[in-house]
Amino acid sequence: MRAYGLIIAMWIRSTMAYRTSFVLTAATTFVTTGLDFVTILLMFSRVDVLGGWPLPEVAFLYGMSCVAFGLADLVTGSMERLGQRVRDGTLDTLLVRPAPVLAQVAADRFALRRLGRVLQGALVLGYALTAVDIAWTPLKALLLPVALVSGAGIFCAVFVAGAAFQFVAQDASEVQNAFTYGGTTLLQYPPTVFGRELVRGVTFVLPLAFVNWVPAAYLLGRPLPLELPGWVAFMPPLVSGACLALAGLAWRAGLRSYRSTGS
Repeated sequence: MRAYGLIIAMWIRSTMAYRTSFVLTAATTFVTTGLDFVTILLMFSRVDVLGGWPLPEVAFLYGMSCVAFGLADLVTGSMERLGQRVRDGTLDTLLVRPAPVLAQVAADRFALRRLGRVLQGALVLGYALTAVDIAWTPLKALLLPVALVSGAGIFCAVFVAGAAFQFVAQDASEVQNAFTYGGTTLLQYPPTVFGRELVRGVTFVLPLAFVNWVPAAYLLGRPLPLELPGWVAFMPPLVSGACLALAGLAWRAGLRSYRSTGS
């Protein structure tokens, strides 16, 4: 963590040297990611509900997914560049440094502009919280921030596992993006609009449903996906921890298999 923090601090100082550029790129990220929610608004200009979910509840799903993914993208989004490093051999320079390779790869070219995505998702989530009717209890009030942090952990695990796969595939960033960027887009819509087999897959195989579908259903007083019992809504921290542990094992295995470019 110390090495990770030092590298991030270096990139933040570099970014702040050109503050106008940072503000413009962060604003661009804010606007471009917000187009996803504009798409949802356009849908609701023609329908009253989507899969049985009204606009405020879909906005709640969107906000949770966007904030969780935005935090993960901020912290580990640079992992998707690992394939390029493996292909051109520049990963070798990280191996000889006295710092963990995972920390170096995750912090490489740390992009503070990604805060624009987090802010945009937080604003939508704030709107949703004022528009939905949630019977708040201390337990529900605690579940929301825990679910956001756990969701970020799940996406971080997907970033790391995807990077580990690139040790084998060498250039599989688009495959990784299908589960990261594609995953957050999937979660922005209610589970009721998708086939039951797909919902099973993102619940029991790649447990992205625990980012927002499961906890959001409990908070909104809706049945949980696949008719799961209510106590499952409190499992995101456990699911996140398990995903991170498995991703760590995958990373170690991938790093051990690295043989440089051979040139």
